[in-house]
Amino acid sequence: MRKSLDTGPARRRGIGVARRGALGALVPAALCWLAIQPAAAQTVTLEKHDDRVRVFVDGEPFTDYVFDAFGRPVLYPVVGPHGIAMTRHFPMKTDVPGEAHDHPHHTSIWYTYAPVNGVNFFAVGPEMGKCVHDAILAIESGGPRGTLKTTTRWVAPDGRIVLTDTRALGFEVAGGARMIDFDVTLHASHGDVVIGDSKHGGLAVRTHPNLQLAAADSSVEAKGRALNSEGVTAGPEAGSGGGAVFGRRARWIDYWAAIEGHTVGLAMFDHPSNPRHPTYWMARGYGYVAACPLGRHTFDGEAPGAGDLTIPAGQSVRFRYRLVLHEGDPTEAGIEAMWQAYADTE
Repeated sequence: MRKSLDTGPARRRGIGVARRGALGALVPAALCWLAIQPAAAQTVTLEKHDDRVRVFVDGEPFTDYVFDAFGRPVLYPVVGPHGIAMTRHFPMKTDVPGEAHDHPHHTSIWYTYAPVNGVNFFAVGPEMGKCVHDAILAIESGGPRGTLKTTTRWVAPDGRIVLTDTRALGFEVAGGARMIDFDVTLHASHGDVVIGDSKHGGLAVRTHPNLQLAAADSSVEAKGRALNSEGVTAGPEAGSGGGAVFGRRARWIDYWAAIEGHTVGLAMFDHPSNPRHPTYWMARGYGYVAACPLGRHTFDGEAPGAGDLTIPAGQSVRFRYRLVLHEGDPTEAGIEAMWQAYADTE
């Protein structure tokens, strides 16, 4: 029996779905966020290369959309405020001091799932599926917002195309924060698609080591704190598992820490139009965090397969997310106000 694209038990119970009023203490930060809007917009430019599209803000590096890094497109490097790299370099680079070399499939910022029609697109290796960059459909460059639209084929190890997707990425700067919009539409272009109830998949990030709540490697200091939109917090006491923020449903989640003398953070937003909003967050303490809307069995203890998502042949499903690379803690950055603004976008 196919499972409908409903919003899940959390919405039916009224948990964490109000767009106004939750975490009200952060709403006054809207005044702070609005007050620091730049007088003149910065220029975002995109440059197409053979293996990637490079993104710049006023001529300075922001990120690259790399077509093939370990079997999937990735955003790497990802440069935040003060030129700070906001994601782990490994496995794209293997010689960066203080970085753990665990989970080689944690490739900066990426989008995959496992299982999809029984194929594992989340892990890497010869027996795993690959998300193959197919084509660039459009690039807009030279204004306050840059955009990139692409297509991707999800290919099984035997060469079968399991599904395709269309991605629309947006890049801009507001209030000193750098923002990446990740809008993906999954197409059941080659028959029915079943994405399994699992904690592995969705839009995922492996953060800078200092944003960890607990160090994955003793050579680096874990300085991170985490907060979600429902007011749930976690710090060093959470350990590698992530503590109270792990598996919680929320409209957004934010990790921040002092890095290179500056307090900076990385927030992830779940758009209210997404299926099963608000998403579960696979929010670990060792720097891995992902929007994981299908994990009912893992996170809520429902029967195996309860969270399966079926896309009938010829149909599509759209997911929208925003990543915000910001200065300060969530209150200083005005994260709640920024989510409210994002929630109002079409």
